Amino acid sequence: MTTMTDASVREFKMPDVGEGLTEAEILTWYVKPGDTVSDGQVVCEVETAKAAVELPIPYDGVVRELRFPAGTTVDVGTAIIAVDVSGGAPAAAGEETVSAPEAEAEPEKKPEGRQPVLVGYGVAASSTKRRPRKGPEVPFQQAPAVVAVQTELNGHAPAPTAPATAATSRPLAKPPVRKLAKDLGVDLTTVIPSGPDGIITREDVHAAVTSVEAPAPAPVTQAPAPAPVVPAAPAASYDAARETRIPVKGVRKATAQAMVGSAFTAPHVTEFVTVDVTRTLKLVEELKQDKDFAGLRVNPLLLIAKALLVAIKRNPDINASWDEANQEIVVKHYVNLGIAAATPRGLIVPNIKDAHTKTLPQLAESLGELVSTAKEGRTSPAAMQGGTLTITNVGVFGVDTGTPILPPGESAILAVGAIKLQPWVHKGKVKPRQVTTLALSFDHRLVDGELGSKVLADVASILEQPKKLITWA
Repeated sequence: MTTMTDASVREFKMPDVGEGLTEAEILTWYVKPGDTVSDGQVVCEVETAKAAVELPIPYDGVVRELRFPAGTTVDVGTAIIAVDVSGGAPAAAGEETVSAPEAEAEPEKKPEGRQPVLVGYGVAASSTKRRPRKGPEVPFQQAPAVVAVQTELNGHAPAPTAPATAATSRPLAKPPVRKLAKDLGVDLTTVIPSGPDGIITREDVHAAVTSVEAPAPAPVTQAPAPAPVVPAAPAASYDAARETRIPVKGVRKATAQAMVGSAFTAPHVTEFVTVDVTRTLKLVEELKQDKDFAGLRVNPLLLIAKALLVAIKRNPDINASWDEANQEIVVKHYVNLGIAAATPRGLIVPNIKDAHTKTLPQLAESLGELVSTAKEGRTSPAAMQGGTLTITNVGVFGVDTGTPILPPGESAILAVGAIKLQPWVHKGKVKPRQVTTLALSFDHRLVDGELGSKVLADVASILEQPKKLITWA
């Protein structure tokens, strides 16, 4: 952490924007050194393992320094921005005023002052990992005042950031580019840089590979017993023109870890049922004309969600979780209904809090807000915590059904397949009817076959005869 002797300079630390998160990646800086900021102004966007979150600064002032450029993963509790404030107001949680003596005597002094604007400003050991980011960003700059302080403390100026030459340091390249060069067997000292300030890019490395694959004839050495020189074969590597490597991080990384953990912790069982939902679709059309649903999004998912809530009410033991530490089954007396949503950052499962208490119009409103927020990438970490059961609608992709994996900590997940017009025996005659297939995966440690079957059968029965939403509710 850079130490500053100016008592008016405060450091804002990376907060824990969820519960128990240890790091976050800085996606974008919205300010640069010299910019004026005000209390509550968003200064950057970060991505955690759960969501992308915008961070507001908790005071007024002028940006002195951005500690890390966009694309850097920073531990919670590490200072990320320094701001020069006026008036000497008390430091707020998530930031601290630093002077040289204080930095040496109390490097981990807990902040005092007003309550934090975000959750969990605990200090963690500082460490960073650089990751590549695409797109424009505010240039990372170190302020002149910082250089002056470093000179005073160390007795010499910090190393210059100008492009390094081959005679003084290794070639300039970002860690992902260095890894690419290593994988392709390319010596970076032989690569001609094309990036700004002499930085080697991925394209430069690929260009070097091309030149290696078609080498010029090597000269014959003048040895006493000359022998032909055989050009070295190109290093074994993947074909960049035929493959793309995507870093696994953020939401996608968290989802992958959660699914692996769930699949190998909870013994999954999946049951299926095919059901005639013609009457449900007719009810959907009727509700669209109802004034109580004016301005609300009414679709089959709404009635499927309500059907599951009624089935849970009739079979409350399905709404539970497994406590491994205490060897207990925890039955929940509330339903936080998760809705799986595919977003550009990966699969997320926000949930509707206390969904069991909502009327049908209220449930429609909550579903609409959940979906629109997810599509816009504004889902908060809190919205994805505490789910009890989940619905995943794979039917929107034209898929008949699936065998979904349980979200960690939940006992069951309902997959809904595509609704299709199919021949169906109705009142003793084969008629075209709207049909879908439901699949219920559940944790067999706490949900046996009887309980799982009852829940799935209840959902199917309601969708076939939606009037049961009234008689069973």
